[in-house]
Amino acid sequence: MPDPIDSSSPFSPYRSDGKLYGFVCVVTGATQPIGQAIVGELAAHGAACIYACTRTTNEDTSDLASSLGETHPNTKIIPYPLIAADEQATLTLIDDILNSLGRLDVWVSSSGLLGPPSIAMTTPSDLQKCFEANSLAPFFALKYAPAAMGKLASKGNYPNAAPKDQRYGSIIVVSSVASTYGGCWGPCYTMSSHAALGVVQAGVAVLKGSGVRINCISPGQIDVGIDLKGFDMRGMKSQLPPANLQSAESQKEHIGLERAGLPSEVARVAGFLASGFSSYMTGANSELSFPSHFSSIRVAVELPDLFRESRLPGPVP
Repeated sequence: MPDPIDSSSPFSPYRSDGKLYGFVCVVTGATQPIGQAIVGELAAHGAACIYACTRTTNEDTSDLASSLGETHPNTKIIPYPLIAADEQATLTLIDDILNSLGRLDVWVSSSGLLGPPSIAMTTPSDLQKCFEANSLAPFFALKYAPAAMGKLASKGNYPNAAPKDQRYGSIIVVSSVASTYGGCWGPCYTMSSHAALGVVQAGVAVLKGSGVRINCISPGQIDVGIDLKGFDMRGMKSQLPPANLQSAESQKEHIGLERAGLPSEVARVAGFLASGFSSYMTGANSELSFPSHFSSIRVAVELPDLFRESRLPGPVP
């Protein structure tokens, strides 16, 4: 059987002009540290255009666009406000992309939400918002992006689009180790992260025969450049908890690589999953820096004493 993505394919990862040369990509959560890093990674590998999606029109991506414009001038960065868990907004974005560029190749859903750290602090509204951000947004990507990924047209001519000569598309969901384990943070985070992985695993059957793949990235502790002083402890503005919830000593003891990861390290996995190098991967959950003995890790131990004693019910282990 011939290699479905050989060196002569327009989707070949061995192209001298970049493994993502010519690709049109969407990255949600583009103003968050991991989303920013993913935009940079896709640009570094030759993507033609990246829609850097923000949650509101108030989020500024100008610095990201200008810096990448200098280092990767052949990649066009388009800031795009998107409520990723809004069905109509998702459809409108896809229509805009197809009418403007005639193709869609990669969709990265990285607009996750942490939520409150304890069940006592969690309201039904909090739970709904976490499910919308962490699992409903990937669901809409799974439902609507594949059809757009199956066709190709010249700019402005999408009504006359033809099927791609080679079927190709990649959907990437950025979740966390809470997609498979509890105790990383509060119930919202665990429940909605499990649901995000469910979208990915259900997507394998949904996408059968389409040539589109779907995979999950589940990072462990990632240093996103914030500390407890600037952190909203209700978790309604953040994607991941601050890395310094675990001390350096605790990280060394519990994390396989003995340190927190970096957004750029998550982004490199996204670049791999976006490219033809992962052409036989679908439904996979890439767990980054798996804890050496996960069952003994409890984030509550690392919370400040005042927060722990006044707001977390019951005994702290």
